[in-house]
Amino acid sequence: MSIDYIYSEFEVVRNQNRCTNCRACEKQCANGVHYFDNDKKIMLADESKCVNCQRCVSFCPTHALKIVKSDCSFRENANWSEQTIKEIYKQANSGGVLLSSMGNPNKLPVYFDRILINASQVTNPSIDPLREPMETKVFLGKKPSSIKRDENGEIINNLTPQLELSIPVMFAAMSYGSVSYNTHKSLAMAASKLGILYNTGEGGLHEDFYVYGDNTIVQVASGRFGVHEKYLEAGKAIEIKMGQGAKPGIGGHLPGTKIVGDVSRTRMIPEGSDAISPAPHHDIYSIEDLRQLVYSLKEATKYKKPIIVKVATVHNIAAIASGIARSGADIIAIDGFRGGTGAAPTRIRDNVGIPVELALAAVDKRLRAEGIRNNISLIVGGSIRSAADVVKAIALGADACYIGTAALLALGCHLCRACQIGKCNWGIATQNPELVKRLDPELGSKRLINLMTAWKHEIKEFMGSMGINSIEALRGNRLMLRGIGLNQKELDILGISHAGE
Repeated sequence: MSIDYIYSEFEVVRNQNRCTNCRACEKQCANGVHYFDNDKKIMLADESKCVNCQRCVSFCPTHALKIVKSDCSFRENANWSEQTIKEIYKQANSGGVLLSSMGNPNKLPVYFDRILINASQVTNPSIDPLREPMETKVFLGKKPSSIKRDENGEIINNLTPQLELSIPVMFAAMSYGSVSYNTHKSLAMAASKLGILYNTGEGGLHEDFYVYGDNTIVQVASGRFGVHEKYLEAGKAIEIKMGQGAKPGIGGHLPGTKIVGDVSRTRMIPEGSDAISPAPHHDIYSIEDLRQLVYSLKEATKYKKPIIVKVATVHNIAAIASGIARSGADIIAIDGFRGGTGAAPTRIRDNVGIPVELALAAVDKRLRAEGIRNNISLIVGGSIRSAADVVKAIALGADACYIGTAALLALGCHLCRACQIGKCNWGIATQNPELVKRLDPELGSKRLINLMTAWKHEIKEFMGSMGINSIEALRGNRLMLRGIGLNQKELDILGISHAGE
């Protein structure tokens, strides 16, 4: 036995009185946890392989299974946690970089949970969203500073290309390859029916999904995977990915085990080769270089599509956003440190970046102070979990929000944080054909539509309680927010008052 033997994180508890040896758990588990012992004539489990995805529990016909956290742990130590010790053992054994997925899980402040919404009462009465009109539609893109009219008094339409959304929420970038064909199809179908958009991520666009082009944002990342003229023309908007919240300052990595079949063809790289995108775009080292790419993409698409620049939230994000607003881009997407991902170095994921709430407030404040807020729209992402988070983000200055993990949860994700191994038992983050077909795109899109429909109703209720009848009136309206349990510096950055003031 190795000196760094680590006891299994999870234990499979099987009620042998209920178990009928139907072997459904064995069939459902792609990780090979369950197996039948021919000698003992019972089902057993290799718990070292369990990631607690709950697939076996869900499909056990006799409810004979449950997965529990192992209570076998290292001696308690406030400085050396069990997780830290286990990670050192793993690295000492392998010499490799630790990989993780699905966002930073650490107990760091979630500022959305420390912000309350200020409701209306007597002097500014609330609005009943069931009986009075509420406008949840938003338009993303540059807005003119003033209205101009011709000699006949007619308004001159000098708007640059805009993205029209029925609600201020979109499905965030998740590349084909990191997630399955059926996941992309679910997102595309739902976006089309909802009147919003989904983002391809940096893996190109499968040819089957070109029909959803009016509801698609195509991404151009540092690796340029799958980028070609037809791809750029297919989308409603183009996003230049400079960084993402889960791994600021580094590039992407899709293991070669996922580069198979259509993924290989769509990304335009050989099967089995790792798709490694570099940390920087090797043609962008300044705002001037970024401006060159922005206008190259506009020129290539005849100035018909808005250009988005996506950046991770870092300490100087306000200055960066100011530069992007002057680069010719139409929209900035800022992604917080809790953003999800298929795979990221654990140390980067857990220690780099800042909360999106603070970054958003700082960016909005800076752009307003410089008089250029209407020159650009703001999208925020990075663990937007509910309609309440959406409303708070918009009040802090966002025009719209990206959701990624929330959308995957709607599709059936159990947040087992094993996306990087490619054995997603729910058919979401995998390219295994037998696993992919477990996700029904028709059902998946219906669940996404249900989620967004519910959020839309809740957003209307929130706005009604504030006496506001449009998203535009909510945007940047910090008077409707109050902090609780925050220090003065945090309140100053957020630009809100403490509860009770």
